[in-house]
Amino acid sequence: MDQSFHYLLMAAHSLFHRRVMAELSQAELTSGQPKVLDYLGLHDGSAQKAVAAGCQIDPATLTGLLARMEEKGLIRRDMREGDRRTQYVYLTELGRRKHQQVQETFSRLEAEVLSGLDEPQRQALIRSLRTVCESMIDTEVLQ
Repeated sequence: MDQSFHYLLMAAHSLFHRRVMAELSQAELTSGQPKVLDYLGLHDGSAQKAVAAGCQIDPATLTGLLARMEEKGLIRRDMREGDRRTQYVYLTELGRRKHQQVQETFSRLEAEVLSGLDEPQRQALIRSLRTVCESMIDTEVLQ
């Protein structure tokens, strides 16, 4: 296995994503939807543009993803009075239940994946990853 930073980061992301989706496919969620549910769980009623930024998803890609989520009854989109140009995204009751499943899956898998690290190592890893992210993007879009 390549030991370079880029390879290990991509491998960790890919392996974790596969495990998450293997579990959440039973909840009839598809790729991208858990990330949006996770974001909206913390920021319900966000502008669609903020959801795209917070999830690191291209706005055009997010539009299709949200349309499919709306068809499934996971979210609803509305305009606020006086602001007809911006759509705001809200979890439905079904979306809140799916969000809870996503949170439980993330928590369980994180505990499994990080079980080989003691608490100081976990905290150091999280701090290091945050620093890497902050060096690449505007920190205001990080959850």
